[in-house]
Amino acid sequence: MNYIEVFRDPRVANKLIEKIQKVALPDREYHLMEFCGGHTHAIHRYGIAGLLPSNVHMIHGPGCPVCVLPVSRVDQAIFLARQENVIFCSYADMLRVPGTNQDSLIKAKARGADVRMVYSIEDAVKLAISQSNKKVIFFAIGFETTTPPTAVAIDTANKSDIGNFYIFCNHVLTPVAMEAILSDEVKINGFVGPSHVSIVIGSNAYHSVATKYHKPIVIAGFEPLDVLQSILMLIEMINNNEIGVKNQYIRAVSATGNEFAQRLIHTYLELCPTFEWRGLGFIPKSALKIKQEYARFDAEVEFAIPQGVVGIEHKACACSDILRGIKKPKDCKLFGVACTPEQPMGACMVSSEGACAARYQYQWSRASSV
Repeated sequence: MNYIEVFRDPRVANKLIEKIQKVALPDREYHLMEFCGGHTHAIHRYGIAGLLPSNVHMIHGPGCPVCVLPVSRVDQAIFLARQENVIFCSYADMLRVPGTNQDSLIKAKARGADVRMVYSIEDAVKLAISQSNKKVIFFAIGFETTTPPTAVAIDTANKSDIGNFYIFCNHVLTPVAMEAILSDEVKINGFVGPSHVSIVIGSNAYHSVATKYHKPIVIAGFEPLDVLQSILMLIEMINNNEIGVKNQYIRAVSATGNEFAQRLIHTYLELCPTFEWRGLGFIPKSALKIKQEYARFDAEVEFAIPQGVVGIEHKACACSDILRGIKKPKDCKLFGVACTPEQPMGACMVSSEGACAARYQYQWSRASSV
């Protein structure tokens, strides 16, 4: 049995679309934010936005881990990569994210910095073991999905006494960011909740946000039928003035999440007092840092990173507003002209999960109206 194709069946999709058209009240507007960048990609790839009634609006949220990192942290990463005797490891997307004056890690590499693309943090740990005369720094980014591997790496380095391995920690938290978005000026009636993040933290993690702001949240899978069913569930909840959290992605997400991963994270990481997000500014307790007892693995402790760095965005780039749902990719004057995936001027054009990159890649589809 093909376990993917069953979630892409066009006959079932047509039935879901017909039901959405039936339950969406013509005298009401529905503003639904998909928080996860993977959902943004899926919505564009399958032309989902163009299949919905005209009064159902999909808003792209700040769920792309590459996109939400502020310019200041990119600048600090470039600083670390330039240090003597350092091997700086990162995922491929982060190498191309523009910092101040359009500088980037890939450009730092071209200038002579030892910047290496890795597929996992485990690769960086192995590199530290094999290159014991070098200081190996891993650029840890992402939401709760990529946080457990960072905790595993610290656990490994600690138990194996690896003294030349460091982490530049930039792990951010989803429910807190949802609160920040809801405190902003964007009109949101409900959330299509993230998939992979929810596998780790569980659906219960969103109840406080839903209750505090009186919003419905539906945890959704990544396939087109998952997204369509979740939109249908959200519309029905909105029509019934229902708040709370529902889980469409029951084949992967539980109420409590992966408790083993959660315990491992809490062993090595703790809340930052505050952390800066691109587009959202500084948000209290919205990210994680390495605990003091494991500070020997913290690049921010080991290296004299310039503090108070004010990263400067390209003045014409609309990434900050796009991440907050205030603007759409097509509203940016750089989109598709000066800013393309080959030559990104802003972070949203780098990763396939970025709203601009997804819009650019699939602009031939019916989702091009988004």
